[in-house]
Amino acid sequence: MSHNESLFERAQRSTPGGVNSPVRAFRSVGGTPRFITRAEGPYFWDADGKRYIDYIGSWGPAIVGHAHPDVIKAVQAAAANGLSFGAPTEGEILMAEEICKLVPSIEMVRLVSSGTEAAMSALRLARGVTGRDKVIKFEGCYHGHADSMLVKAGSGLLTFGNPTSSGVPADFAKHTIVLDYNDCAQLEDAFSKMGEQIAAVIVEPVAGNMNLLRSTPEFLQTMRRLCTQHGAVLMFDEVMSGFRVALGGAQSLYGVQPDMTVLGKVIGGGLPVAAFGGRADMMKHLAPLGPVYQAGTLSGNPVAVAAGMSTLKIIQQPGFYENLGTQTRKLVDGLSVTAKEIGVAFSADAIGGMFGIYFSERVPENYAQIMAGNKERFNQFFHAMLDAGVYLAPSAFEAGFVSAMHNDAVIDETISAARGAFAKLNS
Repeated sequence: MSHNESLFERAQRSTPGGVNSPVRAFRSVGGTPRFITRAEGPYFWDADGKRYIDYIGSWGPAIVGHAHPDVIKAVQAAAANGLSFGAPTEGEILMAEEICKLVPSIEMVRLVSSGTEAAMSALRLARGVTGRDKVIKFEGCYHGHADSMLVKAGSGLLTFGNPTSSGVPADFAKHTIVLDYNDCAQLEDAFSKMGEQIAAVIVEPVAGNMNLLRSTPEFLQTMRRLCTQHGAVLMFDEVMSGFRVALGGAQSLYGVQPDMTVLGKVIGGGLPVAAFGGRADMMKHLAPLGPVYQAGTLSGNPVAVAAGMSTLKIIQQPGFYENLGTQTRKLVDGLSVTAKEIGVAFSADAIGGMFGIYFSERVPENYAQIMAGNKERFNQFFHAMLDAGVYLAPSAFEAGFVSAMHNDAVIDETISAARGAFAKLNS
């Protein structure tokens, strides 16, 4: 028995499914999860000592590569002064100022510890500001595991073929309106029928939790217009796309300004930091200034903030995003050309440092097209790549991530591995 197998067997005796986040269990793709012992640059190593090229990057945060010396140094320096105080620190101010500078739609920001907490709190704030209950979300978008958002959600829920969660009261779910992603007509219809009841529209402007899926410009422009017209809060969930697709997030690429933004992942540099922010007049409804309550013992944790601030400094270096985008595009173009040469139905897309691979002839434009992809072929490809030392997301419904450390040699090695994996699909 391998070390990975023995660890998984042991983990299942004390932890549900043997994991602390469902997709890690490999239930969708089959096989034994890899238990990671260390990581550096574009690589990590499992309990059996095998090295993998990593394309999950801690599901997005490792944009500068694993164990970047500047980030590690910042964390070590912060930890030496104490791990947590439950009192304000200057580091929290620095991070808030940096976020407001880099994302102009954010005038004030509140730091929290997870994307779920940020989205949940932002939605509560939107309801408090508007005095309304209903929220519009889109099928396949994932906004954390707060009760009202586990309705037709993406991420692990798609992986397990379960678009909702048990344990969510119907009274909570009834306030969530689920529409089709990239469908402007449905948005128009929903607002025409219940516009005065809608507190907020929440959307991943670049979806990553049902695989990579881009919004059309018309889709985001339509929701901006309707939210303004009806007094609803437009909320961009950029936990995944924020600082991943561009320095100013997806909103900077599309030129659409939301009222509120939810951030996470990259701003923590691998440690638990998330945030929600937006217009100052809305944010002032939060306690202690206003009646909308939100609190967190570890919010603005000094060690986590140090990791995040160090990462934010690195990504602002000249040419960072140009290089990141170039390498990500090299990866998806190389995979696409290789698949075509071998005769495998395959497509891929990339935006910034995010990418999606699809076992379908064309890049999907909506949730239904994502779901129509060949999941079994993905699973076979995943395991062939894993055997070759390339770690992709263990689900056909998750985006992938490239770091600044994925140089030409790493990309070439990946494409070489893919050539063998594609050939196995046709054997």
